[in-house]
Amino acid sequence: MKNFSFYSPIKIIFGKDSEDSVGKETKKYGKKVLLHYGGGSIKKTGLYDKVIRSLHEENIEVVELGGVKPNPRLSMVREGIDLCRKEKIEFILAVGGGSAIDSAKTIAAGTLYDGDVWDFFTGKKARIKEAIPIGVVLTIPAAGSEVSPDMVITNEDGWYKKAGIGSDHLFSKFSILNPEITFTLSAKQTVIGVSDILAHIYERYFTQVKNVELTDRLAEAAMKTVINNARLILRNLQDYNARAEIMWSGSIAHNNLLATGKTADWSSHMIEHELSAIYDIPHGEGLAIIFPTWMKYVYRSNIERFAQFALRVWNVDIDLNDLERTALEGITRMEAYYREIGLPVRLKEIGIDDARFEEMASKCVEDGPIGQFRKLKKDDIMEIYKLALI
Repeated sequence: MKNFSFYSPIKIIFGKDSEDSVGKETKKYGKKVLLHYGGGSIKKTGLYDKVIRSLHEENIEVVELGGVKPNPRLSMVREGIDLCRKEKIEFILAVGGGSAIDSAKTIAAGTLYDGDVWDFFTGKKARIKEAIPIGVVLTIPAAGSEVSPDMVITNEDGWYKKAGIGSDHLFSKFSILNPEITFTLSAKQTVIGVSDILAHIYERYFTQVKNVELTDRLAEAAMKTVINNARLILRNLQDYNARAEIMWSGSIAHNNLLATGKTADWSSHMIEHELSAIYDIPHGEGLAIIFPTWMKYVYRSNIERFAQFALRVWNVDIDLNDLERTALEGITRMEAYYREIGLPVRLKEIGIDDARFEEMASKCVEDGPIGQFRKLKKDDIMEIYKLALI
């Protein structure tokens, strides 16, 4: 086990009607708020009205910026920065999923930065020294951004999708999680989120660090909880208990508890980012394709860990005389599960061909080889894309 520092300062407010407290929580940090959200779904479901009512009850002035897209855009971030400066915003409230939250974080950092906010996503070594405080009302369990200090933004100039430099200043002051809010999510939206949650656990689970039994067991429990409860939700989209398990698992998957003592990988996320930047596919959908393919490409780098994954998560009977067979069966069952819940596992299934593999692989390694489980260069990434195609 490696030395580690675990820090998770966020106040989590979980459960039925928890969004009613948003005004009370927000007024602790400011009286003029930017309300940042996506499309019209929060208005159709009535969540928007509840949030506005709660804020107004606390005499909080609200400035709105809606229209955040999946794979949030740098252009909207810049619009938000200009708005915050003009209106002298004191607090940013993100109501939505990972896209709205990531956009809010980037606006929060960029507003107080004397430079181009994209500096936080490039090799310019810019550091986030201050930010407008933010809060979250979560509507889609997936990205885990409600508990992390990180953000991912797409720059339309060149279609680069990059993770920014994280900062303790970007932890939300509070995150409100009401599983009832997720009742209106479709089956497709739900399973795309499930894929994202599982991918966050995989990135931390597949490590070359030994003697991390507790962290492994926690990760395995989280994976099995997500796998089992996704099936229950697909039988009943308004199963509160199953929705609650998924929502809380999504937060635990990305608050770094499951990385304690380990070195996480993150190459699959970087490979997928190129797909969703160029083709604008849902991130979780891309991860359902890339992660099993990455596994097939790298499993020999630590067959024992993949065999453990197969045994403990996918209930494969371990063959001590042939760990490779066990490892591969685990990957096969993982792919079968994705198909069962309605996710694609090949690029051709979502209409993507090999036309831009070269471009994507080149962008992926602009700052050097990626990954920690196994270092991947451009040729490796090209092979992973090719495996994902067929």
